[in-house]
Amino acid sequence: KQIHLYIQTCPDQLWTTIMAATHIALFVSGLAVLLLLVQGSPPGPVVQCRSGNTNCTVTNGYGAFPDRSTCRVAAVAYPSTEQELLLAVSDATVKQQHVKAVTVYSHSIPKLSCPGGPSGQGLVISTQRLNRSVSVDLATSRMTFEAGITLRALLDAAAARGLALPHSPYWQGVTLGGLLSTGSHGSSVFGKGSAVHEYVVGMRLVVPSPVPVNGSYAKIVNLGEDDPDLLAVKVSLGVLGVISQVTLQLEPMFKRSITNRVVSDVGFEQTISSYAVTTHYGDIIWYPSQGRVVYRDDIKVPITTKGKGVNDFLGFRAQPTLVIASTRASEELSELTGNAQGKCVLSRLQADTLIATGMGLKNNDGGLLDFTGYPVVGNQSDMQSAGSCLRSGEDKLLTACGWDPRFAGLFYHQSAISIPFTTIADFIADVKKLRDAHPNALCGTELYLGFFMRFVRSSTAYLGKTDDVVDIDITYYRSKDPKRPRLYEDVIEEIEQLALFKYNGLPHWGKNRNVGFLNIKNKLGAKLDKFVSAMQKYDSNGLFSSDWTDAVLGLRGKEVVVQGNGCALEGLCICSTDDHCAPKQGYYCRPGEVYEQARVCRKIKSVEADGQAYTL
Repeated sequence: KQIHLYIQTCPDQLWTTIMAATHIALFVSGLAVLLLLVQGSPPGPVVQCRSGNTNCTVTNGYGAFPDRSTCRVAAVAYPSTEQELLLAVSDATVKQQHVKAVTVYSHSIPKLSCPGGPSGQGLVISTQRLNRSVSVDLATSRMTFEAGITLRALLDAAAARGLALPHSPYWQGVTLGGLLSTGSHGSSVFGKGSAVHEYVVGMRLVVPSPVPVNGSYAKIVNLGEDDPDLLAVKVSLGVLGVISQVTLQLEPMFKRSITNRVVSDVGFEQTISSYAVTTHYGDIIWYPSQGRVVYRDDIKVPITTKGKGVNDFLGFRAQPTLVIASTRASEELSELTGNAQGKCVLSRLQADTLIATGMGLKNNDGGLLDFTGYPVVGNQSDMQSAGSCLRSGEDKLLTACGWDPRFAGLFYHQSAISIPFTTIADFIADVKKLRDAHPNALCGTELYLGFFMRFVRSSTAYLGKTDDVVDIDITYYRSKDPKRPRLYEDVIEEIEQLALFKYNGLPHWGKNRNVGFLNIKNKLGAKLDKFVSAMQKYDSNGLFSSDWTDAVLGLRGKEVVVQGNGCALEGLCICSTDDHCAPKQGYYCRPGEVYEQARVCRKIKSVEADGQAYTL
């Protein structure tokens, strides 16, 4: 309490200086430790059981679902072969038990891994042991993998045969089945684009069978590249069954050449479309409060090009937990004291550090501190993703992935929304209006790469992108207390609603708060109808569906919004009354400033002066 009182009496400028100096000292010392350490605690299990493999709870890699609920299941199964998987699904079908697949690290933020039905009675099937390469056809550059193989293991297995996956997400801790089920992608509008499911040419799926097939109440569905049902199965949210195997169209290994360059953000929104068609794998980081844009000029080059570069992004390395905890503590103090300027100082420091160290790129794979300049050239398998915090040995949480829930590290919301190229400039212009009206409002996002933009092509997959789009990831502070609002709560909410409703954006299936999934049925139209037909074909009793997936897809009368006091603070609803915000803390439901149809939780110093009592 004495510390809190002292902080309250410090002038903002003095407090900013104190906090920044402390954080800089910890950051520098922590960076030195990070560069010397080769250890790091890998993530803990996402399924915890009280008795063997029964009476379990399931969470995600961040330790919390958007609604902070606890997912309880009767049991977990760990099949290591397709036949064992078949047996697990058959047994659940006989019992009419709801089922979900869960991956080894479970990096989806929504409740995709929590079974439907009564709490505590469902089954989760872990794909952790279904993690092998199955076959390779060098003549066609095709490889088949089990669904539980991690992206890192897949890339290594392909590289060992001289092959490369054309595109992938940037985080290598996802599994093949998980990344396909959520439509995960890299960044490109070249060829088929950057979504991994565009390179699927075959899948094996284990689904319930209402009648016995060779004595089993489950069956294996084998889909070839010309089978129309592949358009449903390759992006499925896990509601059609459990993916057993996937065949991918690869290509001979090649190299990439990457140069990051920093420019002013003046007018950059007018050049996004033209930039996307000039760089095979490029992306954009926009730091709106800093007025800076980082372009990643990323091109494909021949395998003979000199270079042994590696992508070891700093944010995905094993981090000293002391440093990450101090970063989180700094954020929480800024929130507690209303000191947005403190976040601006810290975000500038962090952005400068990332830029100076090449964003974690290494020119040589043999050392730790070896970014020597651009371009960085390396094999596709070494450059397309990162995640070394997963591969380190146990060190009792001295270091870990920054978001590991076993210590007081990063805790955040993530809004990831795709906006068509045709309207992206208008969206950025609207965000700039909000930025200019509130210069410090978006500094908090810049602690997490600001507005991170990747490019994705339209897809024939029923749950794929409906247009060529710019996918924008915005990550920002989440309080441990669900009833505590954030600094500039209203600005982030208005940007989220701008993207979703004014610009008709589509959410990333594996990210986002509940409100990100509003109106999916209208946005997907006839494509969703075709997907629902596939659901009826492969799981007519809805054993792989849940209240969450039904709500997202607009089925069985379920709703994604959760009404209640403070629900808008967590993105569980869009406010329609003041009680959906935090009126006792001065946050009231008000219209947006740029997008007036938005309804946001805004801090009001005086309700009387504001003159608006909203029950909308």
